Amino acid sequence: MNKLIDFLEKHLLPLAQNLASTGWLVALRDAFISTLPISLTGSVAVLVKSLIIAAKRDLGWKLFYQLLSPAVDICNFVWRGSVAMFALFFALSWGYQLAKNCEVDPLGGAMTSVCAFLMSIANYAYLFKDHQKIKLDQAFNIKQLSTTGMFTALLFGGLGVSLYVLFIKARISLHISASMPPEQVVAFETAIPVMLSLFVIGGLNYLFQTVTGRYFGDWLLEIIQKPLLDLGQGFIMVLLVTALTQLFWFFGINGTSALAPVIGSIWATAQNANLLAAADGKTIPYLWTSSSFIIYGVTGSCLPLVIATLLKSQRSDRRTLAKLALAPAVFNINEPVLYGLPIILNPVYFIPFVTAPLANVSLSYLVTKLGWVNRVQASVPGIMPPIVGPYLACNYDWRALLLSIVNLVIAVLIWLPFVKASDRMGEKRPRSSFYMPQY
Repeated sequence: MNKLIDFLEKHLLPLAQNLASTGWLVALRDAFISTLPISLTGSVAVLVKSLIIAAKRDLGWKLFYQLLSPAVDICNFVWRGSVAMFALFFALSWGYQLAKNCEVDPLGGAMTSVCAFLMSIANYAYLFKDHQKIKLDQAFNIKQLSTTGMFTALLFGGLGVSLYVLFIKARISLHISASMPPEQVVAFETAIPVMLSLFVIGGLNYLFQTVTGRYFGDWLLEIIQKPLLDLGQGFIMVLLVTALTQLFWFFGINGTSALAPVIGSIWATAQNANLLAAADGKTIPYLWTSSSFIIYGVTGSCLPLVIATLLKSQRSDRRTLAKLALAPAVFNINEPVLYGLPIILNPVYFIPFVTAPLANVSLSYLVTKLGWVNRVQASVPGIMPPIVGPYLACNYDWRALLLSIVNLVIAVLIWLPFVKASDRMGEKRPRSSFYMPQY
């Protein structure tokens, strides 16, 4: 076990640290985190709407539905202004965070990213009437502004901001007297970099459309985004990301944050597509999403250890710590356990810390694929208790609640023998050997 830990520390830890400190990856992680309020708002709208509709459909509460029908309309408005425009909000946040990370004016970066994104999607839409397909020029299809346009926003938003930063660093800008108000000084100094960046993006789109006859966003969706989303639905990918997340955490690095670019770009896109489908009453397209990864995998991974410690540990110090950590662990606040027992760099706990989430994810993936549990249709906060979170995320599916209980029992059973082994060994690791998490 010690040799395995040494090997992972030598080869995996540098990779994790590099991922956690790479500038554009940090900006991408922060961009996805910044859009969390939008995802949660849209999710709440879908959940409220679904609850009201289910009351009429399944319980026959027609009067209840009629009284709350205005709430359904309000939820439709909220959804249309939040998740239905997710790619637009992401482009804004992505440009802001990337420019901020590069220490240039973040507002200019945000505007550049949004403009570059909008230039790269098709400015036409189709109207279907009486079995006829009518093309409308100078019109955006709203689907391109949702998760359908995520990769276009990621690529062209990032490219536009990179050019913007490059021109600013090269001092290609107007130099204005400092006697002007600061806002005007910044606006004039960023005008030329923004202008040059957008003309370059416009030129690239013109060349691509001239050569291929297609908009870049449409091509990107077909060639890159759909294959990547399909790849993210594979069982091996789900296991790999779950294992890497736990391994990073074992060395004190926030694995969810380190892998946020992967989780966000592939699974968050799938999740928002599921959310859009649920809002429209359509078939849920994707089996695995970012919330699936959270509610069935890494979130709550320390709660089973707390329960196992309270059940089997004979050491009073660990039982006392487990009692103190129980309430935070229920709400997925795991730091007291990670650094208190500890889990981090503790060879005794390495195997269950990695295998328990893998077992939970494997069972959840299989059950979802078989159709025994609804696919995730809503985003839930990370502090949502493990049993409640799946129930809400799967649109009030009681089977998800049962699955969560089974997963919790399995994880506790995996932890129990290692808790006993830890008691027998009685090892105390010095506090100086711990790694602090990298956010």
